[in-house]
Amino acid sequence: MASLIELQTFSSEVGNLTIIEKVLKNGIKRIFYIYNAFNQVRGGHRHKLTYNALTCVSGSCKVYVNNGKIEEEYILDSPDKCLLVEPEDWHTMYDFTENAVLLVLSDRNYEKEDYIYERYADRK
Repeated sequence: MASLIELQTFSSEVGNLTIIEKVLKNGIKRIFYIYNAFNQVRGGHRHKLTYNALTCVSGSCKVYVNNGKIEEEYILDSPDKCLLVEPEDWHTMYDFTENAVLLVLSDRNYEKEDYIYERYADRK
């Protein structure tokens, strides 16, 4: 199941420095970011193999995660919060603020065959 971690951050009078390293056990193969998604829903899939790390570097968004047994909603509202999403985690991102930039790190390159769009039944 997905888990929320706090990224290491160093603060001083000249600003903050947040480090993203060693969050994905297989390293980082792909980096992308989502923006201009105000009033949109993104994601809507799970993976066969890919692990992702999500952090909102500007603004905020919510992430719904369902692994077939547990459903959770996470709020990414600080650049030092990072959501680790496992392959079996069906997820959507939504409620983006107008200035939201969601950074996504993946441990695999894009492969169309890795995506599963069938969602689990909601437990609510």
